[in-house]
Amino acid sequence: MTAETTPAPTGAAPTAPVGAARTRLANETWEAVLTAYSHLMREFAEEDIWSDASMREYDVLYTLSKCDGPQRLSELGRHVLLSQPGLSRLVDRLVDRGLVSRCADPADARASHLSLTAAGRDVQRRIGRVHGRSVAQAMTDALTDDELAQLRTLASKLSPVTPGAPS
Repeated sequence: MTAETTPAPTGAAPTAPVGAARTRLANETWEAVLTAYSHLMREFAEEDIWSDASMREYDVLYTLSKCDGPQRLSELGRHVLLSQPGLSRLVDRLVDRGLVSRCADPADARASHLSLTAAGRDVQRRIGRVHGRSVAQAMTDALTDDELAQLRTLASKLSPVTPGAPS
């Protein structure tokens, strides 16, 4: 293995040398992904749908809605873009508002499990219906069905899947 070759993670594409052109392409692609994400998030933030929950609160509610069961804070943190202390404070606010419930983890008395309450599920669904239409509109305005499928496949290759967690 040379200094320019990196081993491929399990299940990844075959290893290829990382030369200057490939490094530049990778960085330009990364920048394009972040720019697109930033642009879309600004558009979504401007919508008049965030009165019952902020975008970050909605992210937590949505993530919990996709889980097979109650989640520990540490597991939830793997799926949202918040620091552990920030997520902890946000979850405390959601619990205080009755949107998330917290119960003791039977396997570890120091930990707790988080899940949506009925009110939390209602808020998530109400925002989600409108937000989902906005996401679909933004994506289908810019991409063909084939491009959407290709983007989903490519993005999936970059994100690990945790069993029992949202995909």
